[in-house]
Amino acid sequence: MPEGHAVRRMFSGIASRYDFANQVLSLGLCDGWRDQLVAAAQAARPKTVADLATGSGDVAFALRRALPADCAIAGYDFCEPMLELGRARAQKEGVPLEFKVGDCMRLPIADASHDVVTIAYGVRNFEDRARGLGELRRILRPGGTLLILEFSRPDAWFRPFHFLHVRCVLPLLAGVLTGDFGAYRYLGTSIAGFPDAAGLDAELRAAGFAQVSHKKMLFGTVALHQAGL
Repeated sequence: MPEGHAVRRMFSGIASRYDFANQVLSLGLCDGWRDQLVAAAQAARPKTVADLATGSGDVAFALRRALPADCAIAGYDFCEPMLELGRARAQKEGVPLEFKVGDCMRLPIADASHDVVTIAYGVRNFEDRARGLGELRRILRPGGTLLILEFSRPDAWFRPFHFLHVRCVLPLLAGVLTGDFGAYRYLGTSIAGFPDAAGLDAELRAAGFAQVSHKKMLFGTVALHQAGL
C-alpha cells in the first residue's frame, strides 16, 4: 500500500491542475460517475455528510448543489494545497461548505456522527486499507450509508487495453497537462495493486459493513460501492 506522506506530496504538487487534468483524461466521464454517487447520497436523505479525500471539493460542491440547505456538508483531506483551492472556490461562489484537514487513517470526526460518508478515488491511496475502512465505519451512524467511488480492475477482456492506457498513454498526457509525469504513473501501479470490485466488497464486510453492493461502470474500470451499518 502507498505511503501517506508520499501521496500527500504528490497531490500537493499537482493540486492546481488536478481537476482539469481529470476532466481531459476521462473525456468528461468523471462527471457522470460523480453524479451517480451524488444521486445515491440524495436517496439516503442525509442531514450530515462527510466527503473524505475531498481534494479541491469536486464531489463536495456537487453534493451541496444536490442536497437541501439544512444538510451539513464538510470536506476532509490531508493535502492542504487542495483544501485551499476548495476554500477559495467556496468563498468566491458564496457556497456554505467547510474544508478541514483530515487524514483517513485518523479522522478528526466524532464516532457515529454522519448519515452519509462519501469518498471518491481515495480508498486506493490508503496507507493501511483495513485501518482506513475502520475509520469510515467509526464515523458513520447506524443506518447510515457509505459511498465509495473508485477505480477498479476492469473486466478481463478489457484489461490489456486499460492497463496499456493507464501505464503508457495516461502518464504522458497527464505529464503535459500537470507538469508531473510521475504522479500519473502512480495511478497505473496503484490500480494494478488494488482489489477488484468484489474484492473491495469483501474488505468492506470484513470491516463490519453490511448490505454491501457495487455498480460497475466503463467495463469495470470504475465502481460505485455502497455499504451500510
